[in-house]
Amino acid sequence: MKIFSALSGLLFLSSIIACAQGENQVKEGDVPITVSTKYTHEVVVPDITNPWGMDFLPDGSILITEKSGKLIHFKDGNQTEISGAPEVSNRGQGGLLDIMLHPDYEKNGWIYMTYSSPEGEEKGANTALMRAKLNGTSLTNQEVLYKASPNTTKGQHFGSRIVFDKENHVYFSAGERGERDINPQDITRDNGKIYRLNDDGSIPADNPFVNEANAKKAIWSYGHRNPQGLTINPQTGEIWEQEHGPQGGDEINIIKKGANFGWPVITYGINYSGTKITDETSRPGMEQPVYYWLPSIAPSGMTFVTSDKYPELKGNLLNGSLKFLYLEADYLEGKKVVKREKLLDGVGRVRNVKQAPDGYVYLGIEGVGIVKLMTK
Repeated sequence: MKIFSALSGLLFLSSIIACAQGENQVKEGDVPITVSTKYTHEVVVPDITNPWGMDFLPDGSILITEKSGKLIHFKDGNQTEISGAPEVSNRGQGGLLDIMLHPDYEKNGWIYMTYSSPEGEEKGANTALMRAKLNGTSLTNQEVLYKASPNTTKGQHFGSRIVFDKENHVYFSAGERGERDINPQDITRDNGKIYRLNDDGSIPADNPFVNEANAKKAIWSYGHRNPQGLTINPQTGEIWEQEHGPQGGDEINIIKKGANFGWPVITYGINYSGTKITDETSRPGMEQPVYYWLPSIAPSGMTFVTSDKYPELKGNLLNGSLKFLYLEADYLEGKKVVKREKLLDGVGRVRNVKQAPDGYVYLGIEGVGIVKLMTK
C-alpha cells in the first residue's frame, strides 16, 4: 500500500511538473497577445453541454451538433431534437462533430456531418462523413460518404471539421487517432489527414494520390495531428486549418494539394511528460505553419471575418481557445500574423466559431451554448 501511495504521489507530481513546463513554454520573437475590452456576447441558444458544430438554415434558424449525439434545430426560441442523426461513439473526444450545409442547399437540401462512427468489424470507432436531408424534424436520405478505418478503442484525435471550396468539393479532417507513429505519415492509411471528395462522395480525378498504389485516394494532405478548424480564406480561396499540437506547437496552416505537414517528424511541441518528440522543427518537403502557439491554446473552430458588423476584425482570422477560455483575433498581413488579441477573455471553452449569413459571429461555448459576438 505504501509503495502504491508513493507511486501515485510521483505520478501526480510528474503531471504537475509537466503542466508547469507546458505553461512556461516560450516562443522567441512571438507576436504578443493583448486583451480587448471592445466586445461582449449575448447568449442565443442556452443550455447545450458541448455544441461541437453549427450551421445556419436559409430562414435564419440554426442546426447544432451536440457531442453526445443530438442534432438540435433552434428556431423561434425553441430547441427541437432532430431524429435520424447517425449512431456515434460518444467516448473520449468522439461524438457528433461538425455540420455544414451544401453551398447549394436551397437547391439540393444536402446537410453534411462528421462523427465518430462505430461502424466496422473492429471494436471502437473512427471518423466518418455523411450527408442527409432535413424533412420536418427528421433526417432522411442518409448516405455515409466516407468512413476512416480501422476502428480503434482509443478516445482521442477524431478531428473534425468540414468545408467546401468554390467547385463544391467537400473537405473534412480526421485526427491521427492517437497513433502518431503509424498513421499521419502513411498515405496508405487513414487518419492524420485532410480529405477531399466530390459532393456525392466520389473521388475527384485530380486528387493528389489517385494514381499511387494502395494510397487512400481521398487524401488531400497529410502529416496532421488533430485538426479542429477549417475555413476558406475569402480573398484567396485557400483552405486555412488549425490543429492541436502536443504540449505546445498548435498550428495554423494553409492546406495544399498533396502536402505533408510533418507530424510527428517535425513539431514545435513536446511530449506531455516534458520530453522531446523530435529535435527537428523543419525538414525539406514538409510544410511550415503560418503560425504556431507556445504554449498550446487548444484551438477549436476558426473563421475569417468578412462582415461589416466588426470593422476592426474584417479580413482577419478568429480562433477559439479551449484551454484559455477566450476567442483569439489574429490580424494578418498577407499570410503573416502581425497582431493578436483576446476577445471575450474568460468566456469559456470555445469549441466552434462561425460567421452567419446575418453578418454576426457565433461561438459554441461548452456548458453555455451558442453565443453571439457583440461590440460594446
